Amino acid sequence: MSSALPRFAFRPIPFIATVLLVLLGIVLGNWQAGRANEKLALQQKLLDAARQAPVKLQAAEQGAQLEFRKVQLTGQFVDWPIALNNRPHDGQAGFYLVMPFRLENSGTHVLVARGWLPRNVADPAKLPPFTTPAGTVTIEGVLKSGLGHIMQLGSAEPIKPGAIVQNLAPAQFGQASGLTTAPFIVEQADKQADGLVRDWPAPALGVEKHQGYAFQWYALAVMAALFFIITGFRRGSHRQQE
Repeated sequence: MSSALPRFAFRPIPFIATVLLVLLGIVLGNWQAGRANEKLALQQKLLDAARQAPVKLQAAEQGAQLEFRKVQLTGQFVDWPIALNNRPHDGQAGFYLVMPFRLENSGTHVLVARGWLPRNVADPAKLPPFTTPAGTVTIEGVLKSGLGHIMQLGSAEPIKPGAIVQNLAPAQFGQASGLTTAPFIVEQADKQADGLVRDWPAPALGVEKHQGYAFQWYALAVMAALFFIITGFRRGSHRQQE
C-alpha cells in the first residue's frame, strides 16, 4: 500500500509577500555586505599607509591624494589655539588641542591636532597650560579629512582664539580666522617635549556591524522562503486528509 506524495497548496497572496520579503532581504543584505567590503578596503588602506614613509607636505593640493598617509610639515605654529571638548582619554575628561600651522614659503595654513590635554581643574572654561615650539619647526603626523563629529551639546561656541568647542571643520576655522586654511587636518604623531598626549584612537570602521546586518537580512530572506514552502505543504497535507 503506497502513501500519496504530499501536495503543495499554492496561494498567490502569500507567494507575492514572500517574493517581496526575499527580494528585500537580498537587496539590503547585499548593500550591507558592500558597506562591509568598503570598510575592509579602507582598513587595508590604513594599514598600507601606516607602513609608508612620511611625505613632505608642501601645498594644500596634495591633501586629496594623501588621506591617512603620514606627512611631514615644515613651518610655524600660529597662536590661534582651539580646544575640542569632550574628548576623554583613559577615562579622564579633556580636550584635543588644535592650532593652525603655516607652511614654510606658503600662505597656506594647516590645522594640526597637536594632542590631548586634561581638563583644567581650576577653571574648566579655560584651556590648561601648554607650550608651543617657537620659530620654524618640522613635525610629522597623519593627514585626515577631520577629527570626527560628536553630538553638539547646547549652542555652538563662536570660533575664536582659546575657544572650547564641540566640533571644528577647516572651512569653519578659515572663515572665522581669516587665514587661508587647507581642507584637511593633520594629527601630529611625532614626539615633542610639550606634555601633550598623542595616543590617537583608531577610527571605528564598524566592519563587524555591517557584516552582522548583512547576515540578518539574508536570514530574513531564507526564513521567508522556508516559511512559505513549509506552510504550503502543511496546507496541502490538511487538504489531502480532508
